Amino acid sequence: MPNFLDIHRTAPADLRTILESASEMKATRGTRPKGTPDDDLPLKGHVVALIFEKPSTRTRVSFDVGVRQMGGTSIVLSGAEMQLGHGETIADTARVLSRYVDLIMIRTFGEDILAEMAEHATVPVINGLTDTSHPCQIMADVMTFEEHRGPIRGKRVAWMGDGNNVAQSFLHAAASFGFHFTFSGPAQLDPDPALIGAARSAGCEVRIERDPEAAVRDADLVVTDTWVSMGDPESSRQRRHNLLRPFQVNERLMEAAPDHALVMHCLPAHRGEEITDAVLDGPRSVVFDEAENRLHAQKAIMRWCLGV
Repeated sequence: MPNFLDIHRTAPADLRTILESASEMKATRGTRPKGTPDDDLPLKGHVVALIFEKPSTRTRVSFDVGVRQMGGTSIVLSGAEMQLGHGETIADTARVLSRYVDLIMIRTFGEDILAEMAEHATVPVINGLTDTSHPCQIMADVMTFEEHRGPIRGKRVAWMGDGNNVAQSFLHAAASFGFHFTFSGPAQLDPDPALIGAARSAGCEVRIERDPEAAVRDADLVVTDTWVSMGDPESSRQRRHNLLRPFQVNERLMEAAPDHALVMHCLPAHRGEEITDAVLDGPRSVVFDEAENRLHAQKAIMRWCLGV
């Protein structure tokens, strides 16, 4: 049973199959002739549980819409409704849900919650985000880059700021897709050294560059994310802003990058903090293509998990 838990836990050939499926569905979106029977839709008769321990806009809407576009039914469950691990165990929740639904997507905190859900579920489980990884986002990002610049293999990705869950999934992807990765941020917020080592062992060049302009000098793609994560205490916010301010993606930084370099941000963006309006809304930005591609990539992931 194929779960989609992390980029590096899915075979590169399967990742490529998912991206090809996503591109095909995007190209044919809205072209289904009127009167086409719903029985022809790939998720017809399937029920998908969407569990959100963490709040969400893009993940919730894109998964929900994706299920509906493919003819399935979604059940959205919030953390307040589920209280995973409080009262009923995660294992028992997984066993029970598996009797009701065909697929589970979970957006949660610890990787241990995701792992326990996947271990005890008897239907496929998709990682919608944890504190340590965000694989669905990276599939959309790779899809977006390749739409604009062709194959990502051998290209250079520069990450600016916090070595958070999205940055760590980029490291997983570097090994799987064969691109090079430069992290530019404060030492206190470096990605997991084990992930850096794994990407290097796979033959990818991984650099830590404290000078942000040097980091983007040979970049094909510049990526950033919010400086403040959900649930961060107020007391830590000012400290994080002080640490990360030198790594803002702004006009000056992009002048140091090659003319062809694209800019991504997984959103929501705090304009004027990690990225300026001029860059986010500028000609190099593919941020809103990236946001749309969450829909197509996740539809393809669901189809791959269900084999439909």
